[in-house]
Amino acid sequence: MKARLIPVYFESAQDPDFTRQVQTLKELLADEAEILEPTALGTKMGDGDAVVFPQMLGDAYRRLGDIQAIQLPKLVITSEFGTVSMWDWEINRYLKAEGVEVLAPYNLEQTRILCKALALKKELPQTRFLVYQDNPGKGFQPEIFKRFYWWEEECTQRIKDRFGVEIVRKSFKELASAAKQIPDEEAERVWEEWRSRLQIQGITQRAVFSALKIYLAVKNELEKDPRIKAAGINCLNESHFSDTTPCLAWNILYEERKLIWGCEADTVAMLSEYLVHQTLGVPVMMTNLYPFLMGQAALKHEHIPEFPLVLQEPENHILAAHCGYLGVVPQSFATEWTLREKVLAIVDDNATAIDARLPLGEITLVKLEPTFDRFSIYEGVLEGYAQFPGSHCLNGAVVKVNDGHRLMKELASHHYIFVKGQQRVNLNNVSQILGLAVEPN
Repeated sequence: MKARLIPVYFESAQDPDFTRQVQTLKELLADEAEILEPTALGTKMGDGDAVVFPQMLGDAYRRLGDIQAIQLPKLVITSEFGTVSMWDWEINRYLKAEGVEVLAPYNLEQTRILCKALALKKELPQTRFLVYQDNPGKGFQPEIFKRFYWWEEECTQRIKDRFGVEIVRKSFKELASAAKQIPDEEAERVWEEWRSRLQIQGITQRAVFSALKIYLAVKNELEKDPRIKAAGINCLNESHFSDTTPCLAWNILYEERKLIWGCEADTVAMLSEYLVHQTLGVPVMMTNLYPFLMGQAALKHEHIPEFPLVLQEPENHILAAHCGYLGVVPQSFATEWTLREKVLAIVDDNATAIDARLPLGEITLVKLEPTFDRFSIYEGVLEGYAQFPGSHCLNGAVVKVNDGHRLMKELASHHYIFVKGQQRVNLNNVSQILGLAVEPN
C-alpha cells in the first residue's frame, strides 16, 4: 500500500517549475507514494492521504484561508532532492504562526518515512494482532504478571479506538496441544530447510522439534488470515501449557514474512514495534530495562550480585536483558545469534532461548504511552555486553542514556523497544502523521 499524494498548485498546473517537481516526486517516491492529479488551491481536494506543495509562492501569504481549509496533512517538498527548499522557511514559519502545521522534510529519508506513515495510517484499521492466552495473570508469578496493562480490556479497546487495530485472542493451551500433535516428520522438514542457517548449541533434537512445531502451529493460523501482522503468546505466565518457548518461531516467522512478535503477549510492545518497523524500516526488538539507579530491586530479579562496571556516569546506564539474554532478536538484525537452552526456571526444561547481539552504537528506546497519545522516547548508545554466569543475565546489553534520573521518572513500562539509530526526529515525524503528540527534541 502506498500513500496517495495530491499535488496542489497556486496558479497553473502547467507552470514549468510545478510540472518539473511533480515529475521529480513521481520518480523519487515511486516505491512509497502514488502522485495523483494536480488540484488547484481553493478547490475541493480529492481522495488522497495528504496534499503536497511541489512549489511554494508568495501567494501563500495572501491565500492563508485556502490553505487553512485543507483538512489533509500538508507536505512541502519543493527541491529536486525530495526535500523542502530553504527558500520556503519563511512561508512555513508564517503558516505555523497562523496555526497551519506543514510537514517540511529536510532529507529524502524523512520524506519517504512520511509517505510510509501515511500508508500505514490507512492500513491500520484492516490490521489484526493475534494473541494466545487463556487466563493472563493467573499462571506463574501472578504477583508480577497481574499488574500489566496490556491484558486489560481498557488497553485493548484503546488500541482499537485509537488505531483501528483489532486484537484477536485464541487459547495458548489449544495452540500448545495442536503443536504437540504435529508429526516429527513435519518438524524435520522445516529443520532440513533451516539447519544450515541456524546456529544451535547445547540443545536436543527434541527441543528443536518442539520449537519448530510451535512455529508450524502458529503459521497454520496466520495463513488463514492475511490481516494478521503481529502475534504474541503469554509464554512465561502460562508456560505450563507448553513444553517449549516461541523464540525460534518468532525468528523464523519474521525472517519469512516480517511478522512482528510479542513476548509475553505484550500488545503495547507489539503495536510499538509494528508502527516503528513499518515506517522507519530499521531493526527493532523488545527487552526488559534494568536501570542502574534501581539498585537491588533490579539485581535481585536478574539474580546478579552487581551491575556491570561502568567508570563514568553509572547513573545514566541501563542493563537490558530478557529471558536470560538480550531477548528475541531476528537473525537478520544480529551480529551474533545462537539458539541455546532455556535459562528461566519458569519455563519447561525442554524450552529454548535466543542468545543474540545487536550492533553496538546509537540506539533509541521507544514504547507507546498507556493512553496511546504519544511515544515514550529515549536516545542512547549501546556500549557493550555483560555476562553473569549462573544468573538470569547470561548476556545482557549495557546502554547509556542522557539522563537516567529523567528516565526513571518517565518510564512507561519495564518492556521497551530497542530501535537501531538515533530516531527521535523520525519518530516525531511519524507521530505527526499518526496524530500523536510530539516529544520535544
